[in-house]
Amino acid sequence: MKRTPDRTDLHGPRVRPGGTAADACAVAAAALLVLAAALIGTHLQNRYGVLRVGWPPLVGEWMPHAGPGTPAALVVAVAVVACGPSVAARLPWRPLLLTVWGGALAWTWSLALADGWQRGVAGRLTTRHEYLQVIGRFQDIPATLRDFHAHILLGAPDNWPAHVAGHPPGATLTFVLLDRIGLGGGAWAGAFVITVGSTAAVAVLVTVRRLASEDLARRAAPFLVLVPAAIWTGASADGWFTAVAAWALALLSFAVTGRSPAWTGLGSGLLFGLTVYLSYGLTLIAVTAAAVLLLGTRRLRALPYVAAGFLVAPAVFTALGFDWWEAYRLLVTRYYQGAGGVRPYGYWVWANLACTVLMVGPATVAGLRRGGAELGRSGRTAVLRDPAPRLALLVGSALLALLVADLSGMSKAETERIWLPFALWLLPVCAYLPGPRAWLAGQAALALLLNHLVLTGW
Repeated sequence: MKRTPDRTDLHGPRVRPGGTAADACAVAAAALLVLAAALIGTHLQNRYGVLRVGWPPLVGEWMPHAGPGTPAALVVAVAVVACGPSVAARLPWRPLLLTVWGGALAWTWSLALADGWQRGVAGRLTTRHEYLQVIGRFQDIPATLRDFHAHILLGAPDNWPAHVAGHPPGATLTFVLLDRIGLGGGAWAGAFVITVGSTAAVAVLVTVRRLASEDLARRAAPFLVLVPAAIWTGASADGWFTAVAAWALALLSFAVTGRSPAWTGLGSGLLFGLTVYLSYGLTLIAVTAAAVLLLGTRRLRALPYVAAGFLVAPAVFTALGFDWWEAYRLLVTRYYQGAGGVRPYGYWVWANLACTVLMVGPATVAGLRRGGAELGRSGRTAVLRDPAPRLALLVGSALLALLVADLSGMSKAETERIWLPFALWLLPVCAYLPGPRAWLAGQAALALLLNHLVLTGW
């Protein structure tokens, strides 16, 4: 019979108590990065207008405000800070997963509703750049997919809105299919993104348990609830993309460590195939998938099933007339026709990282420092054997994917939503931190301030 870990399990030798001064230095350096991005970005935008964002480095406007979700957000924050670590330590595993999902739902919904129902939920995906603007153009789905490429460029007749053109058609089809089953309109779309997007926290949690240890997963659980990135999970379709990618990796972790990889491997492959038809940038999730494979013990048995599942989405979309590679080539041209051709790479290549700091919070910055130290002092054998360095390797792969996206030049601004599928995988490093309540309070304070001082621009 499995026992529930006690406090000794969760606060024992796996977490090294030292290094608080180094943690503080890492957080201070990250804060200076954000400050520099804000000051330099404001100067560049006011003088030259080249950043195309309202509140550098974030897309939004300075607008102190509160709404019906504000009291709920405060209650959730206080509850998770006060009770999160102890609940995560003592609750049986399956109820803990439900609790994490419920907590993530409450946190994301309350942050969204701080902007009000229409502005925070129902109207988010109905603006002129968004997917719901083109639902009526998908009456004949196969015909629209065959003709999709002809409307990507800005000079094309009836060119797609920015977010439709900037993604493969799987993103738009999500909302077309919701409309077809009677869940049309912005309210249902917003509710869908928030509800499904919040499950990503559970996917990360089960993956950490599978590939590292249950102790580390339990430590990370409150941080996966009280994440500042929830601001953008509830404000864009990227929350949906994040959940699909997270569950693809979670199923892969089961496939490469379990005795029967057929169904989990096939399911993982199906979701990986879907991810690349939701967002071109999600091809980089392959970096983290490679880390999962490396940490697995039955990878060779699982790979054929993963590959078979992966081929389904490309086969279906190609048969329906959509050419992924041609669409991506046209997207690159469209990107430089718009704001991407104006925004300076020299600023965004480092200011994007400031956006990431705001997404993941100070606790993650300190955790990344500790994760790097954990890898540095672990030998090659220990990295693949011991839970703490295994977790560091998993998180490091997500960080690497994020850095590759940054250097590509195709992620200049808007990364607070675009990088959600990668940023969420940085949160588990918070499991290394002693004194979790203080760090959770810092996470909550950052999220609440950002959400109530800046009106997110999606």
